[in-house]
Amino acid sequence: MKILIVDDDGLVCKSLKVLLSREKDMEVISTATNGAEAINACRKELPTIVLMDIQMPVMDGIQATRQIKSEWPNVHVMMLTTFQDEKNIRLAIQAGAAGYLIKSTEVKSMSQKIRALVSGSTVLDADVLKQLTQPAGRETQEKLTPRERDIAALVAQGLSNREIADQLYLSEGTIRNTLSIILEKFQLRDRTQLAIYYLKNSK
Repeated sequence: MKILIVDDDGLVCKSLKVLLSREKDMEVISTATNGAEAINACRKELPTIVLMDIQMPVMDGIQATRQIKSEWPNVHVMMLTTFQDEKNIRLAIQAGAAGYLIKSTEVKSMSQKIRALVSGSTVLDADVLKQLTQPAGRETQEKLTPRERDIAALVAQGLSNREIADQLYLSEGTIRNTLSIILEKFQLRDRTQLAIYYLKNSK
């Protein structure tokens, strides 16, 4: 997979490039120091995944993520930052990021999470989840059928449609259709927002 690293700290870019390039299935195709450079890099050589910092000069990571997902919806964006506040987390996810990791994450773990995200899973750091999963009632349980509830729970665990289908002995088509119904019920855009919504509202 092709990786673009975006961070205004040159040392972070250089270190991650060296470490991630050791993974046989990963190639760091470029680095960028702000969101505008990241967009230009996407135009020149489309990456599989972008590792995106939040606070940067010229254009921040959230703005860049929004534009990248608008122009190249198949590009995966993983926020990689020091910020753990709920506002930034939610803004990043609303912009289209499907993952949110803290920079202190070990590279081996990071590479595993990158693979999981590219395969279709939602990836959220454990500390990030704590910010988003405070109990807020049982609305999710009340609105969903038992099958919908099972699927939503597995989405919240980060499973892909294929993995959910295998676990519930259903077809991928059934999972996709049911997932669309769930998203419509709660007016959510994608499985990342569903995972967060479910975890927050099913305590």
